[in-house]
Amino acid sequence: MRSLILASGSTRRADLLSEAGYRFTVVTGQVVELFVDFLTPRELTLFNARRKAFAVAPRHPEAVVLAADTIVSLDHKKFGKPKDLAEAHSFLEELSGRTHSVFTGVAIVHYSQSRLCYEVAQTEVTFRDLTASEIEAYLSRINPLDKAGGYAAQADPGSIIETVTGSFTNVVGLPMEKVRPTLARFEVVPDC
Repeated sequence: MRSLILASGSTRRADLLSEAGYRFTVVTGQVVELFVDFLTPRELTLFNARRKAFAVAPRHPEAVVLAADTIVSLDHKKFGKPKDLAEAHSFLEELSGRTHSVFTGVAIVHYSQSRLCYEVAQTEVTFRDLTASEIEAYLSRINPLDKAGGYAAQADPGSIIETVTGSFTNVVGLPMEKVRPTLARFEVVPDC
């Protein structure tokens, strides 16, 4: 079995891999996520996921490196991580009562064997109609600044989310339905 590196500082991604039974090491490449306007959400998540994977893979050529990037999209507008609480509040106001898409691009690289695989997951999320006080209360319970769209699907989802169509783990940050079979092709399997 090959060793697995998660090229992400996201505790949510690490939790999802751990819950699925994978053993891995976290190594971040200090990559600044770029927000390129002319790229579609799908292209942008893959672009950033590849950059994160290749910032780590050459230093660990025998390991399988997994990197991901998540973005929220509504009406052709892309929502990354908010820069402050005011922007997080603004994001949630815009998403309130609407259905938006969550895209996660995943890059898996085995550098020494020149093997690469890229996947993108898309999930539709509908928010409840939220009042300003509900948004403030929600933001006081989470740290929105490290989350695409400024919200955490796994943290009290019923308070803001009405429905999720597609992969819930994608909304959390790592579409396990795509990750598991892809890692298996790289001979990385969970400990059961």
